[in-house]
Amino acid sequence: STLFRLPKPPKDSGKGFTLAQKMVGRACGLPEGQGIRPGTYCEPKMTTVGSQDTTGPMTRDELKDLACLGFSADMVMQSFCHTAAYPKAVDVKMHHELPAFISNRGGVALRPGDGVIHSWLNRLLLPDTVGTGGDSHTRFPIGISFPAGSGLVAFGAATGVMPLDMPESVLVRFKGQMQPGVTLRDLVHAIPLYAIKAGLLTVEKKGKKNVFSGRILEIEGLPDLKVEQAFELSDASAERSAAGCTIKLNQAPVVEYLKSNVVLMKNMIANGYLDKRTLERRIQAVEAWLAKPNLLEADKDAEYAAVIDINLADIKEPIVCCPNDPDDAKFMSEVAGTKIDEAFIGSCMTNIGHFRAASKVLGGARDIPVKLWVAPPTK
Repeated sequence: STLFRLPKPPKDSGKGFTLAQKMVGRACGLPEGQGIRPGTYCEPKMTTVGSQDTTGPMTRDELKDLACLGFSADMVMQSFCHTAAYPKAVDVKMHHELPAFISNRGGVALRPGDGVIHSWLNRLLLPDTVGTGGDSHTRFPIGISFPAGSGLVAFGAATGVMPLDMPESVLVRFKGQMQPGVTLRDLVHAIPLYAIKAGLLTVEKKGKKNVFSGRILEIEGLPDLKVEQAFELSDASAERSAAGCTIKLNQAPVVEYLKSNVVLMKNMIANGYLDKRTLERRIQAVEAWLAKPNLLEADKDAEYAAVIDINLADIKEPIVCCPNDPDDAKFMSEVAGTKIDEAFIGSCMTNIGHFRAASKVLGGARDIPVKLWVAPPTK
């Protein structure tokens, strides 16, 4: 039919592949080391799919429309994080009904109050695999995810694949050593700051320029990060309007993380979380990877839409983002003396390390001159 635009495969440049392109290539069944070129239409296998509770009821309805009686995706997880704090009557009803709907189809249903979707979904991942989730911050720290709406989440869960026009990639390459007093969050904010310096990002909304928009953010140069720390970087790719994110990590932190995840999943089974068979299957898959650990790497001649180099030796002070724009990044000295009214520590961007650090900074003091909100992402 001439009514529909047919996909045209892009010309092969003969160059190497990025990490994201190799991950998607593997999920599409290509030979090892081969990747998917930007602009190619493909349907990668969805190894892990996450659904949250504001879009969950719509995903449920769409699964019914698809006549889905069992999930084809290997791991489908449903969280109850967006409505748990202040549930309406309709939310309470959904909290009772949706878990059984998910677990009866082979999914894993969390419980209200367990915490945010990302903190849990990350603990169920397999390295170098592809997935999706019904929240814009579903950004795997190991592997790659392409966040989606309720309908695409339902499609991915039911069929086990997801339609994708492969995006281009932007490489952010860190070099050198972190300086004293600089934290990982400063490196998160360094990405938009250095993009602004390179003329690849503008703060002004009129004629907005954003090199990351719709592209995959690929990060190198921080291989020894803990996986929880890597999620700080991948999670923030949502604020860049990126389509997805990959982070090159060494094997050691990934192995450490996965061993901890196996213990967590076994505890979930012991505590009656369903579906038990799905959790057992994921435990077996993780243990199989741990028996022969291997991580994909980008080719040295891989092509990127843009490359941003960040020298850590040049970052000698904290970097903050000014309200209300995560792109408006500035060195602390540029905004020194600005009055602070409120401070917030929480959301899916935090982990237990941040709360330990905050506790140390506060030192038990309660008479602080600002209103402080603390909201841990998980129990």
